[in-house]
Amino acid sequence: MESQFVNNEIYQELGERWYKAKDDPIALLRAESRARNPWIVAAIHQHFGTAAAHVLDVGCGAGFLSNDLAQQGFQVSGLDASENSLAVARRYDITGSVKYQTGDAHRMPYADASFEVACAMDFLEHIEAPHQVIAEIARVLKPGGLFFFHTFNRNIVAWLVIIKGVEWFVKNVPRDLHVLQLFIKPEELQLMCERQRLHVETLRGFAPKIMQKAFWRMLLKGVVTDDFAFHFTNSTLTGYTGCAVKR
Repeated sequence: MESQFVNNEIYQELGERWYKAKDDPIALLRAESRARNPWIVAAIHQHFGTAAAHVLDVGCGAGFLSNDLAQQGFQVSGLDASENSLAVARRYDITGSVKYQTGDAHRMPYADASFEVACAMDFLEHIEAPHQVIAEIARVLKPGGLFFFHTFNRNIVAWLVIIKGVEWFVKNVPRDLHVLQLFIKPEELQLMCERQRLHVETLRGFAPKIMQKAFWRMLLKGVVTDDFAFHFTNSTLTGYTGCAVKR
């Protein structure tokens, strides 16, 4: 029987594996970031026309997005519950400019309307009350601000691909890395956003490129190499990424 609780404690012990391990599902997060980060940067520039936007990365982990955005010239704040993960993020922040802070995403330590942009990448499926976090994100966003998100759909296909597939084909997958009941249907997430005056303008599917050699290498050897790639798709059946604008 599947656990009702996701195992978030695993991120406390990753250390340098955040950035270096290939025999670990954390390498999939790195690959996702390589595909998503450029799109987020381009969307911010298109919306604001400048790199001066102040960005909040909620559930930032070891800084895959935060550190990249800082290198692109943005002011960045990163919030996470794991001080060990933040210590890694600080070590890999070559700009030394990201303001990392330990905190609870349900009660963020920021004033109202503090940020032009907020991001929650691979985070909402790790908490039991995503609607509360989205309400907090809406509170700290300025009117006209952007909210970027990525999470997983809740259905049998997502369970087979995201949960069982990773367990079967990637080495060192910890118990309860994900649990199906915390996955969020796109229409549910859109409703959570609309209730906070966040209008979802972009919603795109997101999946690995299955015709790449790295994908088949993962299936055969259980490792995720640096050439493993994700891409945007037209189907939100498994993973999906989106952007909302605060009215």
